[in-house]
Amino acid sequence: MFYDFSVIICVYTEKRWYEIVAAVESVRQQSLPASEIIVVVDQNKQLLRRVQEHISGVVVVDNTGSVGLSGARNSGLAAAKGSFIAFLDDDAVATPDWLMHLSEGFAKPEVLGVGGPVIPLWQADRPSWVPDEFLWVVGCTYQGMPETSCIIRNPIGANMAFRREVFEAIGGFHEGIGRIGTRPLGCEETELCIRARQCWPGRGFLYQLQAPVFHHVPDTRAQWSYFFSRCYSEGLSKAFVSRFVGVQDGLASERAYTLRVLPQGVLHALSDALMHRDSTGFARAWAISSGLAATVAGYLVAKFGMWTAKPAENIALKSPAYAGSQAVQLHTNQEQDYATLLERGSKVQESEHVVSLG
Repeated sequence: MFYDFSVIICVYTEKRWYEIVAAVESVRQQSLPASEIIVVVDQNKQLLRRVQEHISGVVVVDNTGSVGLSGARNSGLAAAKGSFIAFLDDDAVATPDWLMHLSEGFAKPEVLGVGGPVIPLWQADRPSWVPDEFLWVVGCTYQGMPETSCIIRNPIGANMAFRREVFEAIGGFHEGIGRIGTRPLGCEETELCIRARQCWPGRGFLYQLQAPVFHHVPDTRAQWSYFFSRCYSEGLSKAFVSRFVGVQDGLASERAYTLRVLPQGVLHALSDALMHRDSTGFARAWAISSGLAATVAGYLVAKFGMWTAKPAENIALKSPAYAGSQAVQLHTNQEQDYATLLERGSKVQESEHVVSLG
């Protein structure tokens, strides 16, 4: 079977210029060549010109949707021509056989999408207090994810690919969720994948262990302030995903992670501290406990905001790329609720001298 991949790389700041160039080059060097490389610039005219002038052989697209990663991805989808759409973060580099191994995952028709491991490349030494269970904070594969290739709920956004039919049927990424610039939000790919599985209950997403990418982790993300901010924002995002797709589906993976993986992580960290005289074990145990608390706090703040929100009329979620796709009923006030809660959360954290979400 011929696999024509459109690879989409979304960019937003010139501060990542060298990472952007490296990401593009890693796709160019694939053993299975991409049909096209699409670089989407998130409403940054200076960066748009720089990409157009200095990176040849790519399709350069301006984000015509809402500012942020979801809008940029949807703009890339609108330009993509391939039957398979792959996404690579602008601060990640793909291994040489990345697309080949992703394509192998699509051999079975029941597979809607494929993703692989995301391995951290720390700018400096990895902080000793960072637990494996919370590597998702820096956008990487974490303890609790499968150790073999298998069906999962959703891949990590830095390394994922989909059949085009997914977007044609259910629309694109929900632009009320996801990262905007440096604001540490997420879960747009989670919501999309759950929506897809609700549309096709007998199909799913494959975790392909042989298709890793490496993800740059700057020093700014190796700090306690970013850790707490990202955890709190994850709680906000999970609450809104649950509202869009239902609590049962929205938190299915999180239940096992919270009830099984995190307690084991705390016990292992304390064992390292007490039995092996590793003082950093106490720090890792604290990080797991406080990270969970921050995530739950964000989730409850969002849930409280939604409980007090006024009801609104339903509208259909449609991406700019597929305006005629299958309708998904959402509330008109959800994106406004989301922005309001983010602002509220930032003010709470600033007043407590913890960390701002901005």
